[in-house]
Amino acid sequence: MSRAGIQAPGAPRPVGRYPHARRVGELLFLSGIGPRDPASDRVPGNRHDAEGRVVGHDIVLQTHAVMANVRAVLEDAGARWEDLVDVTVFLTDMAGDFTAYNAVWAEYFPDPASAPCRTTLGIDALPTPIAIELKCVARATSDGDA
Repeated sequence: MSRAGIQAPGAPRPVGRYPHARRVGELLFLSGIGPRDPASDRVPGNRHDAEGRVVGHDIVLQTHAVMANVRAVLEDAGARWEDLVDVTVFLTDMAGDFTAYNAVWAEYFPDPASAPCRTTLGIDALPTPIAIELKCVARATSDGDA
């Protein structure tokens, strides 16, 4: 059984020492994926004060960006969007962001019957100044690295 680690050139660099994904048998496990831009490493929608500290964010922009990054990892691993089976979502502002994030989710998964299973958790912080991160499991469409 292959346990190949996958580094996806189309996604932002991981912020730690781990692969973007790992294929184990017929499953593909994605590490936590955030909304950073793969080319610039910037976080879309973050607002900064005069000293450069993050003082706010746009969850709609960040949700679209994280979906694009998940898609990039899936495609680089040889999987498709439709192969997603389970998604854990981490939000740093559940009360303020859930409704807008959920509306964006519905754009990507309009039919709840064919959407992946989903768990959404409100957390205090993520390792970088992002407001959303996704942890995904997908069916692997092939046994080797793409």
